[in-house]
Amino acid sequence: MFRAIFTRTAMSSVAAAVAVIAAAPADAQSRKAGAVDWEQALAGPHRSEANKARDVYRKPRQTLEFCGLKPTMTVVEISPGGGWYTEVIAPVMKDKGTFYVAHANPASSERAAKAVADFQAKLASSPVYSNVKLTSFGKDHYDKLAPAGSADMVLTFRNVHNWHMNDFGPQAFKAFYDALKPGGVLCLEEHRLPEGRPDEMMKTSGYMKVSAVRQLAEAAGFRFAGSSEVNANPKDTADHPKGVWNLPPTFRDGDQDRAKYAAIGESDRMTLKFVKADARAEAKPKRRAAMTGTRLAGAREAQSTRDLETISRAMPGSSATGN
Repeated sequence: MFRAIFTRTAMSSVAAAVAVIAAAPADAQSRKAGAVDWEQALAGPHRSEANKARDVYRKPRQTLEFCGLKPTMTVVEISPGGGWYTEVIAPVMKDKGTFYVAHANPASSERAAKAVADFQAKLASSPVYSNVKLTSFGKDHYDKLAPAGSADMVLTFRNVHNWHMNDFGPQAFKAFYDALKPGGVLCLEEHRLPEGRPDEMMKTSGYMKVSAVRQLAEAAGFRFAGSSEVNANPKDTADHPKGVWNLPPTFRDGDQDRAKYAAIGESDRMTLKFVKADARAEAKPKRRAAMTGTRLAGAREAQSTRDLETISRAMPGSSATGN
């Protein structure tokens, strides 16, 4: 009998071990399927050498890992400029995700039309961009960036100052909120102005205060979800004569003080993450709190009634049944 029990136990253990071993490759394959191929994203031939050289300043992998980018998401990049980050994100999203890039509204100006045409040429230059969906975004043009409620993540890099300087910051953040699913993430990078500086500097310098950016996001309905110092640069004093544009890669003053600004490097930047609240998820604890409050009120009322009855019984000539 003992031998039979031992044999059955041993066979069960072997079967369990075999199941674990069989599952291991599947689990590893599953993890691999959800992983980002950073080698392809960062070192692929579709990226220019000049853009690769800026990785030391812009830290794309660390930034996108902080944001939580996954290959299976629906992602919207806002105002990509020449496509520096588009080069990195497109190969990540190509096979399993959906990637919208909201460039300028070409009808808004000749400059915008040229920028969009140049970007379209970039997208046509490599198959890595074959699944990029080009949309548009700009002042008074907020509903074309992606279908409402479709995005898992909205990304934008070094653009908030432009919207603030052109007086459409609140509308921009509201558009991002509308594009996201409940629980979706807005992740942004922006040149950082010290909090003690005059607010007026945000209109001219290209730098923004963290408090001002948070106010824009939270006023649109977002919940602050964290920050990273991955793009911090303590060498940047944020008080240059021509603002952030004195620094590389712009070098607004040409060769004047170029070595000084090159030694500083690219700007000191905030990297912030926000989440679109899930109204249904937030409603559950509120309902539970309301129900708990109702039950507590009922319990207190019942206890008060019992206390009154006890006092009534203790009084001379009282009746347990009342009047």
